[in-house]
Amino acid sequence: MIRNTLVATLGLSALTAMAQMTPVGLWKTIDDKDGSAKSEIRIVDNGGVVSGKIERDLNPKAKPDDKCTECKDDRKDQPIIGLELIRGLKKTEGKDIWEGGTIVEPSSGKVYKMTMTPIEGGKKIEMRGYIGFFYRTQTWIRVQ
Repeated sequence: MIRNTLVATLGLSALTAMAQMTPVGLWKTIDDKDGSAKSEIRIVDNGGVVSGKIERDLNPKAKPDDKCTECKDDRKDQPIIGLELIRGLKKTEGKDIWEGGTIVEPSSGKVYKMTMTPIEGGKKIEMRGYIGFFYRTQTWIRVQ
């Protein structure tokens, strides 16, 4: 009886740890330049394709009706809250890396190719945006 309970507990612990190696959830974005919290992003998986929307703007100067005036695609003039920031990521087979998608920087409207890698057991996620050979990396923190 004790052995079965121990095995079940260890199995559930392993499943919980594995589940956290997914990017799905709520993340606090951290500015790579000054270390301040910028927003909260909800990342979802729709049939193996990952996307993320801004759920909350943590900038004290932000207004609820702010729009993505610098965006150049279908996100142009869309509200910042609810803006689809991340599009089209797919998990790399056999690895805990999501790639092949894009991320938009609302302040500039620039769209970057990106990769996303859970780190520290899924407590954080490394976001890397690319334009050509140049890249910028941010580490986001899991909220839930």
